[in-house]
Amino acid sequence: MYNTKAQLISRRRVYITDTLLVSISVWRVPQPVRGSAHAFKYSLAYVVDGACVLRYDNEAGKGDHRHYGGTEEPYAFTTLEALFADFQTDITRWNHENHHL
Repeated sequence: MYNTKAQLISRRRVYITDTLLVSISVWRVPQPVRGSAHAFKYSLAYVVDGACVLRYDNEAGKGDHRHYGGTEEPYAFTTLEALFADFQTDITRWNHENHHL
């Protein structure tokens, strides 16, 4: 018999400043989340002044998607490394567009 429970890969909150927060939660799951085709459940969020302005997640039924400002769109998940890189790129873009940092 094998362990069929989800395994935590990463869970952390990093305060960049008093008003900027990055929150990351990634789990390896025994079966893909409904709507996704990979073995990860994730939520990556960028919070500014208490409001989530950027989020990548794969909520059950919605599959892989990202929220940027007020929009939500599908996200083409390939690897965790690409997910983290895309998230970082969007944080940099958001900061530039909104004159943060």
